[in-house]
Amino acid sequence: MKKKRAVRNNKPKPILFGEGWEVIEQGVTKIKRILEGLPEPPFTCEEYMKIYTRIHDMCIQRSPHDTTEKLYTKYKEVIMEYITSVVLPSLKDKHDEFLLRELVIRWSNHKVMSKWLSRFFSYLNRFFIKRNSLPSLDEVAFTCFQDQVYKETKGKVKDAVISLIDQERGGEQIDRGLLKNVIEIFVEIGTGKMDYYKNDFEEEMLKETASYYSRKASNWILIESFPDYMLKVEECLRKEKDRVVHYLHATSEPKLIEQVRHEVLCVYSSQLLENEKSGCCVLIQEHKVDDLSRMYKLFSKIDDGLCRISQIYKKHVTVEGTTLVKKADDVASNKEAEKRVVVGLQEQTFVREVIELHDKNMPLVNDCFQNHTLFHKGLKEAFEIFLNKTVAGSSTAELLVNYCDNILKKGGSEKYSDEAIEQILEKAVNLLGYIYDKDLFVEFYRKKLARRLLFDKSANEDHERSILTKLKQQNGAHFTSKLEGMVTDMTLARETQADFKEYLQCNPRTNPGIDLSVTVLTTGFWPSYRSSDFHLPFEMTKCIQAFTEFYPTKTNSRKLTWIYSLGTCNITAKFELQTIELIVTTYQAAILLLFNDSYRLSYSEIMSQLNLADDDVVRLLQSLCCFKYKILNKEPNTNSISSDDVFAFNSKFTNKMRRIRIPLPIVDEKKKILEVVDKDRKYVVDACLIRIMKSRKVLNHQQLITECVEQLKVFKPDLKLIKKRIEDLINREYLERDSENLNLYRYLA
Repeated sequence: MKKKRAVRNNKPKPILFGEGWEVIEQGVTKIKRILEGLPEPPFTCEEYMKIYTRIHDMCIQRSPHDTTEKLYTKYKEVIMEYITSVVLPSLKDKHDEFLLRELVIRWSNHKVMSKWLSRFFSYLNRFFIKRNSLPSLDEVAFTCFQDQVYKETKGKVKDAVISLIDQERGGEQIDRGLLKNVIEIFVEIGTGKMDYYKNDFEEEMLKETASYYSRKASNWILIESFPDYMLKVEECLRKEKDRVVHYLHATSEPKLIEQVRHEVLCVYSSQLLENEKSGCCVLIQEHKVDDLSRMYKLFSKIDDGLCRISQIYKKHVTVEGTTLVKKADDVASNKEAEKRVVVGLQEQTFVREVIELHDKNMPLVNDCFQNHTLFHKGLKEAFEIFLNKTVAGSSTAELLVNYCDNILKKGGSEKYSDEAIEQILEKAVNLLGYIYDKDLFVEFYRKKLARRLLFDKSANEDHERSILTKLKQQNGAHFTSKLEGMVTDMTLARETQADFKEYLQCNPRTNPGIDLSVTVLTTGFWPSYRSSDFHLPFEMTKCIQAFTEFYPTKTNSRKLTWIYSLGTCNITAKFELQTIELIVTTYQAAILLLFNDSYRLSYSEIMSQLNLADDDVVRLLQSLCCFKYKILNKEPNTNSISSDDVFAFNSKFTNKMRRIRIPLPIVDEKKKILEVVDKDRKYVVDACLIRIMKSRKVLNHQQLITECVEQLKVFKPDLKLIKKRIEDLINREYLERDSENLNLYRYLA
């Protein structure tokens, strides 16, 4: 008979909830005692594992013994019970700083408690909570604190924090660490979002900040100067940024600073900048570099702040420049001064003072205003306003040319070192950038340069080339092409002169017996000079023949046209008491040589023998008998020349000097230069209009004028001139009007 084997049942005994909770409750009670500071040893690994294992075993039991849901509910009840029985009573009767300190402790304890409980109940997080899409244990703990503690105390806490901030702004010492911890609660309670911080604290804090600084600013504006006001603003901004660093959240900084700037700067910006005693104009006028830098730094952060300052700056520079123009006009209109002296003062003093004004303002723009385009634009527009005015009947372009001429020619009124001259020329060229009529500058400069080069008046050829390089860099190669050609011509002329001397040594038959120096110029580079059928004296004719025979040995492709009006001669004049060397022009020399053969000559005889125009003969005779050096005597003895006058050599003339220069009466060439420029402008505008229409084919009237003005860089054209040139091009059949729209132009290929 078979024996039956007994089967042992190894299934564990179910853990009832009450029985299991007793073990868990021991751990909960220990956490509470530790948090409250009661004597309690820390958790051991065995204690922790015992509680964790008990919860694990209770969760893995099969139904109907599964207690997972009860444990999840109990977790929340434990937290709620601690909050209602311990946390809320501890906060109930506390206020201000005491409330904040207690809240920081309770929040810290709450995080510790939820951390330990989450460890104990972590098995719930891993399975039950995920499977049922329930809030995590940490979320439950945070929600409990939000609902029961935060919502109850947030108003009082916010007021307490703002009150402490106000105390600190008032100069009191506060516990910044405490504020940092409290504000972190506003941030942490949002669990990753900033909504609680913004809505429950930041909004009210910013309103209070605005109110505080509004009160402060309204007081400062009454008693502080603009510089002192800015110092206070700068200090306030620094302190507010410091608060963000020490306890406010970083996201508050731009909002906080914006509030402060609005109340202390935006609201009073006009009143501050336009202060008659200490405003922006005063700071610029007194060159308060530090205050101007501070002003730029502060107002660059507010809307339209720099625009307002740049407009004030532009207006100030314009007034200063216009004052210089008026001063120059006043000097020129002074009837007591000689005209020659006035002109010298007007061109030298005015340009020098404008350069000084520019030098004074450039550091402000570059340093104080940090090279901002608004201030460069303001400075440019200001200088353009007064530099394009007429100064005592002269254009600024002419005065600038005269100023440069005085620097570059020998015997100028100013003496500078080479380095100083380079700096002055650089500054003068910079001024040209503000002048509209650059073509007028070139024409005047060409005239002055020609005199310096042809009459050996240039002090230094390196400086001549240096200013041309500067002009070329600023305005392009086309701007200086003729001027550079003039300087190059002089170099080539010296080489030609050396070859001519060598030629005369090799061909003594052609030597005229007089030292002759000839400067060969390229017609297109130099100003136009009038040539005439002047009858040369025999001595001079021999010189011309000698060079005319020599020149074809250098080149066969060029034709020589003699410009006698630019020549100079050194003549030895033998008077009764002394012999004097006279430095005269070719025309003056020709007149004097006539008296070698005749003691007395009438006006008509001189005119017929030289074949010169009336105006030229009058000027020449005035220089020889009416001015300082009376080489000729005139009958009748008056200071004017007429066709009935008779002239004789003044053999009794004496002078302390053994060598004298007899100048010609000054001829004002301004009118002629202006006529040349006006004529050239017509061609320039024509070329510009054709270039535009050739590329665009069809264009309306306003667009054509706009593009023409934009492309013309060397002068600012008059709109009437452009319209006239358009009409002329239509008449010459380069353009035509549209038959249906008379405001539309077409290019005729």
